[in-house]
Amino acid sequence: MDVSDLRIALFSGNYNYTRDGANQALNRLAEYLLRQGAMLRVYSPKVKDPDFPATGDLVGVPNVRMPVKGRGEYRLPLGLGAKAEADLDAFRPNIIHVSSPDPAGHAAVRWARKRGVPVLASVHTRFETYPQYYGVGFLEPAITAMLRRFYNRCDALVAPSQSMIDELGEQGMGDDIGLWTRGVDRTVFDPSRRDPEWRRSLGLKDDDIAIAFLGRLVMEKGLDVFADAIIELRKRQVPHKVLVIGDGPAREWFEKALPGGIFAGFQTGGDLGRALASADIFLNPSITETFGNVTLEAMASGLPVVAARATGASSLVEDGVSGHLVSPRDIAAYADALAPYCTDDALRRAHGDAGELRARDYSWDAINSVVADTYLRLAEEARS
Repeated sequence: MDVSDLRIALFSGNYNYTRDGANQALNRLAEYLLRQGAMLRVYSPKVKDPDFPATGDLVGVPNVRMPVKGRGEYRLPLGLGAKAEADLDAFRPNIIHVSSPDPAGHAAVRWARKRGVPVLASVHTRFETYPQYYGVGFLEPAITAMLRRFYNRCDALVAPSQSMIDELGEQGMGDDIGLWTRGVDRTVFDPSRRDPEWRRSLGLKDDDIAIAFLGRLVMEKGLDVFADAIIELRKRQVPHKVLVIGDGPAREWFEKALPGGIFAGFQTGGDLGRALASADIFLNPSITETFGNVTLEAMASGLPVVAARATGASSLVEDGVSGHLVSPRDIAAYADALAPYCTDDALRRAHGDAGELRARDYSWDAINSVVADTYLRLAEEARS
């Protein structure tokens, strides 16, 4: 059996309508699979004006606006619906790939189990950590239990870091868990993209040290921790500036929490590479990522990284070599890690260079071939 024999039905809660790290990875995977001759059909909510064109044939599923404050740009799939299920029946996949434990994902798993079609689940975010950012932390055990039931009904899982694989194993989410890490586009993210003129246009002087945040401006990205760490640096009178790259529903909150911060807004493609390389230090306090694409992009751009000691960064950042890993909510420790980079040019360059060298190991084709190999293994097992 070869990749060209695969007929893959991919289910995503957000395939292309709002750009994020998870759907960037899924679209890159789809492009790789189609290039290898596989048949692919994607089932996801569709909107009139998506953030970017979908890779592959996209079939819409019933959905509503996400009923969570601050997440209105996302859609909640309500299941397959008659039209999508009929399309799935006609497509006759020999692999189901689910990337979100939403109602459409659950329906896809039920469809597959009735027909003996193997299911691969990819884990992209730590949904069980979300409640604490919305004042409903008591729901975390129930969400963890729901995730455990969902993932144990799949034949195999892939996760983007060894630390996330270990976490899933400890949580009892499955015993067949492989590594599907992430790649980085070195034509976009590279130290050579640094642009002094662009920095000056934002009011950054050539000798200013800019601490960057990159990502959607939503509270679960650790915006409160980022702001508190910056406030602590200011109390210590450590010279620095703040450069925020991204946009989102919590922007107004973040701007109020970081008076004097420079908000560059949403950037993409070459503009994003320029913005990130034009910073000097990357601070990522998020604990919700399973990999942390932005951390890898910052490393490829030559920035030392200060990040939460969590699944999103601990498999990427070598503590004391390419950056520092910090207990997730230890504000003083974040400031302790950031301060030397703000004042020691040689240390900042050395750790940035080490991260850039590490980022060279992440090739998208080699990474995506692992998923294709897992599809083939599951399909062969199902046939035999």
